[in-house]
Amino acid sequence: MSVIALERAGYRNIALYEKAEGFGGTWRFNTYPGVGCDVPSHVYSYSFAPNPDWSRVFSPGNEILAYIEQVAERYRVAERVHFGEEVTRCTYENKRWEIETARGRRDRADVLIAASGVTHHPRLPELKGIESFEGAAFHTARWDHNVALDGKRIGVIGTGSTAVQLVAALQPRAQQLSLFQRTPQWIMPQDNQPYDDATRAGFRDQPELMQKHREHLFKRFAMNFSDAVIDVNSPGLQVIEQVSRTHLESAVSDPVLREKLRPNYRAACKRLIISSQFYPAIQQPNAELVVEGIERVEPNGIRTRDGRLHELDVLVYATGFRTDQFIRPTEVRGRSGVRLDEVWGGSPTAYLSVAVPDFPNFFLLNGPSSPVGNFSLIEVAELQMRYALQLVEKLRTGECDEICVSGPAADSFEAERVEATKSTVWVTGCKSWYLDDRGVPASWPWSLERFRSVMEAPDFSAFELR
Repeated sequence: MSVIALERAGYRNIALYEKAEGFGGTWRFNTYPGVGCDVPSHVYSYSFAPNPDWSRVFSPGNEILAYIEQVAERYRVAERVHFGEEVTRCTYENKRWEIETARGRRDRADVLIAASGVTHHPRLPELKGIESFEGAAFHTARWDHNVALDGKRIGVIGTGSTAVQLVAALQPRAQQLSLFQRTPQWIMPQDNQPYDDATRAGFRDQPELMQKHREHLFKRFAMNFSDAVIDVNSPGLQVIEQVSRTHLESAVSDPVLREKLRPNYRAACKRLIISSQFYPAIQQPNAELVVEGIERVEPNGIRTRDGRLHELDVLVYATGFRTDQFIRPTEVRGRSGVRLDEVWGGSPTAYLSVAVPDFPNFFLLNGPSSPVGNFSLIEVAELQMRYALQLVEKLRTGECDEICVSGPAADSFEAERVEATKSTVWVTGCKSWYLDDRGVPASWPWSLERFRSVMEAPDFSAFELR
C-alpha cells in the first residue's frame, strides 16, 4: 500500500525492502488450519481497491493473501520491491538515511517509512523442557505443512483468536485434542454469512452498492465495537458483555466446563474473540480443556501441575507475537546517533503513532499507539500514509530538508493519550498484549472519527522544519 500511495502522489524513486519472499505480511506467515480475520472483509480492504468477490463477511486467510497479491500485481508493486532483504540497520547521517540489509545491500534515502506491522515476531512460551519434546512442535505463524495431523494427539498452548480458530479446525481431524488454557477468553458468536453469486455480481456491476455496504459495515463496526471499548461505561460495551455471557451460557452445556471457560474480567479487556465454532468443538469427546497449568514439557508430551502426563504427537504454540517490536530488531539511529531501541525500551511511543522526536524524515505505519486493537489495520495504515505524505511534501517543495516532530509535542500527546486510556476497558483488570511495561494500553484510546479527523492534516506547529 505504501508504494502505491507514493506512486499515486507522484513519487518515482522508491525502494521497498521486504524480508519475506513475497507479499502478504501476516497473511503469508499465518497459514495454520482455520486462519481468518476478525474484521469484516469489506472493511479489511484497501479503499482504492474494493473487492466484490469476497466469499464471506469474514474471509479466510488464504483469500486475504490472494487479494493482497492481486492488488500488488495490478499496481505492479513488485517492480519496486527487494524481496528477501531484511533491513538490519538504518542510520540518519547528513540529512539522509543510510540503509543496510542482512545480505549486504546498501542504499540511501531522503525519507524512511517503516511499514513493518506488529504481528511478525512470534512469541514462544517459556516452559521447562520445551526443547526435549520428540514430536513435531511449531508456532502457528511458522506452520509445518509437512506434519500429518489426521488421527494424531495434538496439543495447543494458548487461548487467543488463533487458538480458537485452530481448535475449531483441528478437532474433527485429531484423535485427541488438548487445549492448554492459562486464561479463559470472552467469545462473541460470529455471524459469518457467505455472499451468494447474485450479491457478488451486484457488487461487480454496481460499485456504488458495494461502497454502501462497506460504509454500513464501517458504521456497525465502529458503533458496536471500536467506539464501545474506549468507554468502560458505554452502552455498547454492556451489549458486548451481555452477548458474550449469553453465548457462553447457551453454547456450553456442561456446567463444570462452562465455569472453566468463564473469564473473571470484563469482556473486551483482552482482544475480543469472535467464533461460533469453538464452543461446539471443545465439547466433543476427543477434545479436552486443560486448566491445571503446565509444569514442564517432556519428550512424550506435557506434564501438568497435577502430575498428569498428556501424551502428544504434535505440539502447537498459539502464543501470539511480540507486539512491542514494530521495526525492531532493525537498529535505527537518528540524530547524533540516538538509538530507537533505547528511546522506546518496553514502552514504545510515537506522536499520533506516526513520528518520533530526533528521527527526522522517518514515519511509521501502524506504529506505537495505533488503533491496532479496535480498528481495521488497513484503514489505519492508509490514513497514516496520507498524513505522512503531507509531511513529505514539505521536503519535496524544498521548504525544508528535515521534518521531525518536536519533543514537547510528542510528550504532550503521550500524556493526553495515557490519561484517556484510564476510561477504556483495557485497564479494568486483565493482562493483555495491549499493555506496555508500564501497564498502559499501547493503543488509540479515542473514537474512530477522532482518528480520522487528526489524520486529515498535520498540525505543523508540532513539527520542527529545518
